[in-house]
Amino acid sequence: QVQLQESGPGLVKPSQTLSLTCTVSGGSITTSGYAWSWIRQPPGKGLEWMGVIVYDGGTYYSPSLKSRTSISRDTSKNQFSLQLSSVTPEDTAVYYCASDVGLWGQGTQVTVAS
Repeated sequence: QVQLQESGPGLVKPSQTLSLTCTVSGGSITTSGYAWSWIRQPPGKGLEWMGVIVYDGGTYYSPSLKSRTSISRDTSKNQFSLQLSSVTPEDTAVYYCASDVGLWGQGTQVTVAS
């Protein structure tokens, strides 16, 4: 059974880069046809899709976040990662990694504050 687990710092200072990693177990991130996303939910708001990395390494980003977002992968560790630059308190949210077949990690709270 495929499982996803987010990891990374829970507190980031304004203007810094937020970095999170999603470790996938029970399946390979390079399996043909699969895609792996980052999604976030700010407090009191709805879910926001941030971007995706496809099984072949291709990436696609939300237009509103594209200038600050980068998604990469480490196939040797079966992980994919999110980097969000120049963060502000508005980037405070629960961050989730998810597969395109409806499997999600438990989410990790990231707070942007000095």
